[in-house]
Amino acid sequence: MSKITSQSKDFSQWYLDVVKIADLADYSKVKGCMVIKPYGYAIWENIQSELDRLIKEAGVKNVYFPLLIPESFLQREKDHVEGFAPECAVVTHGGGKKLTENLVIRPTSETIMYDTFADWIQSHRDLPLKINQWANIIRWEMRTRPFLRTTEFLWQEGHTAHKDKAGADEEAYRALKMYEDFDKEFLALPVLTGKKSDREKFAGALYTLSTEALARDGKAIQAGTSHNLGTTFSESFNIQYQDENGELKRVWQTSWGVSTRLIGTLIVVHGDEQGLRLPPKIAPVQVVIVPILKDDSKDKVLAACNQVVSDLTNVRSEVDARDTVSPGYKFAEWEVKGVPIRIEIGPRDLENGSCVVARRDTGEKTTCELSQLFTVVPKLLKEIQDNMFAQALAYREENTRSADTYDEFKKVLEEHGGFILSGWCGNEDCEIKIQEETKATIRVIKEEEVKCKCVLCGSDAKNRVYFAKAY
Repeated sequence: MSKITSQSKDFSQWYLDVVKIADLADYSKVKGCMVIKPYGYAIWENIQSELDRLIKEAGVKNVYFPLLIPESFLQREKDHVEGFAPECAVVTHGGGKKLTENLVIRPTSETIMYDTFADWIQSHRDLPLKINQWANIIRWEMRTRPFLRTTEFLWQEGHTAHKDKAGADEEAYRALKMYEDFDKEFLALPVLTGKKSDREKFAGALYTLSTEALARDGKAIQAGTSHNLGTTFSESFNIQYQDENGELKRVWQTSWGVSTRLIGTLIVVHGDEQGLRLPPKIAPVQVVIVPILKDDSKDKVLAACNQVVSDLTNVRSEVDARDTVSPGYKFAEWEVKGVPIRIEIGPRDLENGSCVVARRDTGEKTTCELSQLFTVVPKLLKEIQDNMFAQALAYREENTRSADTYDEFKKVLEEHGGFILSGWCGNEDCEIKIQEETKATIRVIKEEEVKCKCVLCGSDAKNRVYFAKAY
């Protein structure tokens, strides 16, 4: 098995090594795109399954809209087209002929969806309208990295329409809370949440909310976003409804989404020197049973291993019965893949009616009676899930610091990285200068009353914000 580069030596190369050796993805012949391999796609399927359930519980229905968007649709909203124009891939020919109008491969679906919303929404009885789409997206990226930033990626995008700002506000924050809870409950990710600055918000939005995780290299990673779009798009696409008094009014809209970047987030937040560590609730294989095979006891050991799989109902488990590689090789391979629990059973264990249970989160090994596995394993999976969240939260708290002066800010960023909580006057010029000089950006704004000074200019702060270098 190939050796994984140390995180401390080269975190970027460590990441690429894990993606490759854990068999998550491969490079495509199309520049900037990736091939998601079965193990990596199984993680996405588990994310999709759990999140789709939560989306539907919120009264949102799934739809599917075309991949191709008339170029004129994007032109209808000035900020939106300016924000996405550099990333757009454009189809100019079809069927061997030049198209009468260029078609954009969707970078996001607001425009094509909202042209249809204008037909679907006529009355206040049609509101709220709540739909979601699981789809692929194309954004022409210059620098790519599997899962974290690719030209094509998979995501879900929720889109809703409401009578007024209050309804849109409620939905935008509901989606944010859904992502925050999902990150904690299923991905064991502690995230900061809050508003983006106007400079960092979605093109065309009234405001953007986001979830921000902290990677093991001290950089922030945006895990999900939720946008209140105001009436920007309803004005551009003439989406109106007749209220209870017969008056025509514009709808207020939201959009929100997460993508396969969540897999990259899992890697950089939970991964260690041995490779990937997966939270049990999202792991394709929660328990792997590795038999220690000897010729004279091979059949008995394999039978015992298969019995364990049968006993572990509602647990995703499998037996690694390969006889072409050694048990040690298997141990290392499943560690790289991040499987939460490994069970080892050999002839001597079988004689004693026991087995060895190894935890991926701590590396701890214990002996357990075979007859007790069906009760021990589910409890252990929950313990591992909770412990992984606690570990990630402790890391984030240890790497979140305050800075009141710009010199202190730069020193903390250079020596430690992580999140830096500082005052900000709200002036975009200060935000731009900090980014240009330090590469740190505002990740989220802490919504609270403040009595402090801007970390750069020293004037009264409008907010305290979390800065960090980011992916």
